[in-house]
Amino acid sequence: MIELNFSNMMTEVLGEKGISERQIEALRDRVDKAHHEIVQKRWAELAFMDLVRQDTGEIRKTAEWVRKNAEDFLIFGIGGSALGPRSILEALSPFHNLKRRPRVFIYDNVDPRTLSAILSLVDVKKSIANVITKSGSTAETMASFMVIWDELSRAMGNDAGGRVIATTDPEKGNLRTIARDKGFRTLSIPPGVVGRYSVLSPVGLLLAEVIGIDAKEMLRGAADINDRCSEPEIWKNPAYLFGTLLYLMDKEEKRNISVMIPYADGLKYLSEWFSQLWAESLGKLGMGMTPYPSLGTVDQHSQLQLWMEGPEDKVFIFMRVLDFGADIRIPEVFKDMEGIGYLGGHLLSELIKAEEESTELALTKNKRPNMTIHVPSLDAYHIGQLFQFFEIATAFTGFLYGVNPFNQPGVEEGKNFTYGMMGKKGFDQRREEVEKAREKKVCYRL
Repeated sequence: MIELNFSNMMTEVLGEKGISERQIEALRDRVDKAHHEIVQKRWAELAFMDLVRQDTGEIRKTAEWVRKNAEDFLIFGIGGSALGPRSILEALSPFHNLKRRPRVFIYDNVDPRTLSAILSLVDVKKSIANVITKSGSTAETMASFMVIWDELSRAMGNDAGGRVIATTDPEKGNLRTIARDKGFRTLSIPPGVVGRYSVLSPVGLLLAEVIGIDAKEMLRGAADINDRCSEPEIWKNPAYLFGTLLYLMDKEEKRNISVMIPYADGLKYLSEWFSQLWAESLGKLGMGMTPYPSLGTVDQHSQLQLWMEGPEDKVFIFMRVLDFGADIRIPEVFKDMEGIGYLGGHLLSELIKAEEESTELALTKNKRPNMTIHVPSLDAYHIGQLFQFFEIATAFTGFLYGVNPFNQPGVEEGKNFTYGMMGKKGFDQRREEVEKAREKKVCYRL
C-alpha cells in the first residue's frame, strides 16, 4: 500500500512556516461537506470511483486481438487520453519498443513532423489504431485520426475498418457514428467519466493489457486505495490530508505551486499526468495551484537552487520508490581517488534513495514544506493505487475550493477560437475575434 508522510509539512518540523493541527481541525466542516459530496455521489462525474468494479473481459479480449494481429499499436488522443496510457507504458514497460511487440506509438499533438516520423516507421497494413476521444470531436485527435484513416483506406480499401478501435462515448458523438458506419471495434468510456479521470477505464487499461500488464491488478490496487480513502476521519484518510495540506498552504501560506518530484524515471509521465489532473480540475474562479512536474535526481542539478533559495511559493511532493525491481552495484574501481572512491560497493538504489532523502532534508532545513509518497514498487497494483489516490485527492480538493473539479470552461474558450480559425460552422464570430486580435499585435513586432 502506498503511504503518505507529511511530517515535513507540519509546524512540529517547520515551525511557523508549517501547518498546525489546529489549522486542519478548523477545516473540519468543509472536509465533512466534501466527504459527503464524494460518498453520496452527488456529481455524476464521480463515476471514476466505480471503475474499480468494472468488468475487464471485453478489454482483455480486444487486447489479445491486438497482440495477435498487429506489429504496431498506434494510439491517438490528447490530454488524459494520451497522458494516462503513456504513464502506464513508461512506468510498467520502459523501453517497450526495443524489447516487445507490438510496438506502441502514442501521438498526442498535431505536430506534423512527429506524425510523419511515426508513419515512416510503421506499416499501416500491419498496425492497429486506437483513437480515443469521449466527445468524438476533439480537433487534435480527430485530425490526426483522419490522417491515419486515409492512410489505412488507401492501403486496405474496404478492410480498413478492421484495423481500428474507437474508444469513445457508448452512444453518441461523431466518432461513435463513424465507428458504426465503418465497422470499427469499440470500447466505451462510461458516461460520467471525464477525460482526465479516465485512465482506469478502457482509455488506459487497453494499452496496459496490450503490453502485458494485468488490468485487473491495477484495478485491485485502485480498489484498495478507494477503500482507504473512503474514511471520513481526515486523520485516517491520506487523500484528504494530501488535499487539505496543499489547500492550506495555498490559502494561508501563499504557496500556490506544487512541485511533483518522483525519484524514478518510470514515474516521470505520471507526474505530467498529475499536472493536467490538478491544473484543469482546480484552476477556476481565480483559484487553484500551479502543478510543476519534475524528476529526481535530474532536477537537483537544474532546479534545486531555485527551490532552496528562490521565492517561497512552492510545496514539494516527493515520490520515493522502495523496491526498483532491479539493482546494480557500483564497481569498486578508482579506489584511490578520494572524490569518487567512496561510491564503490554501494548500490545505485542506495544512491538514488540517499539523494531523495537528502533533498527532503535540505528543503526542510531551509523551511520549505514537503511531503513524501512512499511507493513499495513499480508494478500494476501500486500504479493503480497512485492513479486512484490522486484522482480522489483532486476531486476532494476541488470541493474544498468550492469549484467544479470536473469541467474546464477555460479550455473550451480556446477550443472555440480554434474552431473559428479552422472554419467550423457556427464559429464565424470567433474567427472575427481572432482576426481583430491579430491586427492589434502588428505594432509590437521586431
